[in-house]
Amino acid sequence: MRRRVNRDRLTAILMLSPSIVLVAVFVYGFIGSTAWTSLTDSNALQQLSKLPANFVGLRNFTELFTGILYQRFRIDLVNTVFFTILFIVVCLAVGILLAVLLDQKIKGESVFRTIFLFPMALSFVVTGVIWKWLFNPNSGLNVLPTFIGLPAGNFNWFVNEQKWLQFNWQNVPAYLGIVIMGIVIFFALRAWAKHRSGVAALLAAVAILILAWITFGNPQQVAGLAAPEEHGFNVALLAVVLAAGWQMSGYTMAMYLAGLRGIPDELREAARVDGANEFLVYRHVVFPLLAPITLSAMIILGHISLKIFDLVYAMAGGDNLYVDMPGINMWFTTFRGGDFARGAVIAIIMLIMVAVVIIPYLVVNLRGEKSL
Repeated sequence: MRRRVNRDRLTAILMLSPSIVLVAVFVYGFIGSTAWTSLTDSNALQQLSKLPANFVGLRNFTELFTGILYQRFRIDLVNTVFFTILFIVVCLAVGILLAVLLDQKIKGESVFRTIFLFPMALSFVVTGVIWKWLFNPNSGLNVLPTFIGLPAGNFNWFVNEQKWLQFNWQNVPAYLGIVIMGIVIFFALRAWAKHRSGVAALLAAVAILILAWITFGNPQQVAGLAAPEEHGFNVALLAVVLAAGWQMSGYTMAMYLAGLRGIPDELREAARVDGANEFLVYRHVVFPLLAPITLSAMIILGHISLKIFDLVYAMAGGDNLYVDMPGINMWFTTFRGGDFARGAVIAIIMLIMVAVVIIPYLVVNLRGEKSL
């Protein structure tokens, strides 16, 4: 019996070994190589001259966040944050609405479901080209009012120069500090309420004081910029949000619809018997049961938005800073500008942003599986 178990274990190891080796080399090996390149001054001229790259530490990271010549990267980060938030909100809102409507057992449900899911069959490049035509300031949606005798619209869509919610980049550390302090306070209060531990409260207080001192002591010095640098929500991003939301809303609809079909009718009937109307049934019964699906959809959509490239490039090209993203910047910096080190820095920062989203989700899932 033991010999058979050992043989099966050896067979499993031999079957998995090629995949493990390939992943280790072509995924984690290249990630390690990119991380090392980000700590050097590697560039195309240096490689053509066959000169070794010099180790510069975190200088490249510092210059991207504070250097006067690298304002484009900071614009990309701001665009990514706003785009991610709006993209997730649009996809979740439209997805849950369509799922609830389809869950009413309407006629032709399969036809509507296919129509709503069809955009997912398209690549982001095709979607970008289609919506580029629609959002052309001189045609597309702007000329629709003329068909009913109204004047043409004048919205500039993805070339709009307006900005909302403007802020100073020097104050970003203060904003991040507020968010971090809020998270620390939340978990500290949660731990204290659960365990009544004074140590947790003390650690939280110390952490808050340290963060407050770092954040509000001298934000300008923390940010490292000598002059104010205004950023904000570029209105041109609305075009990209609409295009991306059109393509991915069907995905969230499918997830929510599967979740709705998995909720027993007995739960809804019990709520109705207790006097709840349809709004209260969805508010207190259906939507709480869909919370895990919402979390999964947010993680996947956030992962897509943080590394988006092809949709924006197809819609607006690579030089439109109003809708520019880190992936486009990395491409031009690395392969057009020949600055391999700073391109690697942007890639590592994108990896960290995706990891911040994915790793907590994986940890929660693994803990849930172990508890089963």
